Amino acid sequence: MKTNPIISMIAAMDENRGIGYQGRIPWHIREDLLRFKHLTTGKTVIFGRKTYESLLGYYQRSGRPMPERKTIVVSRTIGSNETHGIHWANSIEEALVLARKIEPEEVFISGGAQIFSQGIKYAEKLYLTIVKGKFQADAFFPDYSDFKVIKEEKKSYEKYFFKFIELIK
Repeated sequence: MKTNPIISMIAAMDENRGIGYQGRIPWHIREDLLRFKHLTTGKTVIFGRKTYESLLGYYQRSGRPMPERKTIVVSRTIGSNETHGIHWANSIEEALVLARKIEPEEVFISGGAQIFSQGIKYAEKLYLTIVKGKFQADAFFPDYSDFKVIKEEKKSYEKYFFKFIELIK
């Protein structure tokens, strides 16, 4: 009997839940990027179109935004199809239906702000990086006060102090 995968969200934010400014992440923390890679490799990752497009610059050679991951992009302007191993969906709900068909273990909703806001009601688990301080931001992670912390690890990298936390509903 096939079971549904866990629906998780993964994000980095400041103390005001800011996740980005003008389409970019306000910090660069290598350990956070490595954690993202470790947790999502081999899994299905859901992005909004703007986040997907921002990742294309980093991964142009492969033609995929996230090598070694199954990628679903949510966009109202692009019809449902598959190109270069990228699946397209018209809504977060459609993306989750598709993800459940192709992912047996864990699906990661990975941003941006609109996709996080639409997906939080479906999430069972959160993997968050909380960066100490308040950065200039125009994109925010939704309220997650319905979740409880099950793991917390304090870290630092260069000028940044941050913590990794895992939460469940």
